[in-house]
Amino acid sequence: MFTDVVVIGGGPAGLTAAIYLARFHLGVTVIDRGGGRANSIPRTRNHSGFPDGITGADLVERMRTQAVNYGAINEIGEATAIERDGDGFVVWAAGSGYRCCAVLLATGAANNRPEMDLNDHDAALSRGLLRYCPICDGFEVTDQRVAVIGTGEHGSREANFLRSYTADVTLIAPSGPHDLNADQRQTLRDAGVDIVDGPCVNIEIGDDDIVLEVPSGRRHFATAYPALGSRIHSDLAKPLGVEMSDDGCMVVDRHQRTDIPGLYAAGDVVFGLDQISHAMGEGGVAATTIRNDLAERRPIRREARGQSPD
Repeated sequence: MFTDVVVIGGGPAGLTAAIYLARFHLGVTVIDRGGGRANSIPRTRNHSGFPDGITGADLVERMRTQAVNYGAINEIGEATAIERDGDGFVVWAAGSGYRCCAVLLATGAANNRPEMDLNDHDAALSRGLLRYCPICDGFEVTDQRVAVIGTGEHGSREANFLRSYTADVTLIAPSGPHDLNADQRQTLRDAGVDIVDGPCVNIEIGDDDIVLEVPSGRRHFATAYPALGSRIHSDLAKPLGVEMSDDGCMVVDRHQRTDIPGLYAAGDVVFGLDQISHAMGEGGVAATTIRNDLAERRPIRREARGQSPD
């Protein structure tokens, strides 16, 4: 099967790119394994244009419908490999090969979760007892009692960020004593953040709170933010020798090009602000770059429409 562009990933970045590419009259196939971070958002209230908020799954479905309406092909499955094919590529998924001129990787990232039952985790997430993005929903915890499960630079930075929403923030180490240097501890103390050593175990959902058990006892909070980092889904690109950052993000230029001609990346798989709006912007930039780069290789011209006989 041949198409102009294969987009790997059906989240905000990939689907925005697919909408643009389809409207550029290019053939585009989106390969989506499902389960992206955007789909798990119970309701986003800082995404422009939705004053009452919108669920992540609903937003993604609207974008998918829009892409398909303009001619994009949506394939459900997991891409397993990308191979060079002359000056193009073959993307392998579900035993099928998709030949194309360009590939956009919009495979995103996954949050590292605290140790707790999966059903309890998802229930806590849906009720706002567990949250992952203070930039997205810190406003919703204004003046509430908040825990941050984390330590080190990442945990201390998130706890300090949340202090702009509430005076009651506790930083709890996930697996033992905190790994904080003297400057981090002093900054947290100056901010009034309570520092509690772990391990943090037996996370339970209460009637209207979340309960974290630590060596000093059980602590009750309105919301807990796991600050445990994330896993970047960039493995497909590594065999091609793509330049990566130290944390596994794909390195791109300001037009979303990698250092492999014809291979592009956008969204959370690229280092930057992990926000829906940012991912969508990168998707639009990547799609426009792909269109213009392909036009330099071969003219993209619309044929004249034939006239119907009288």
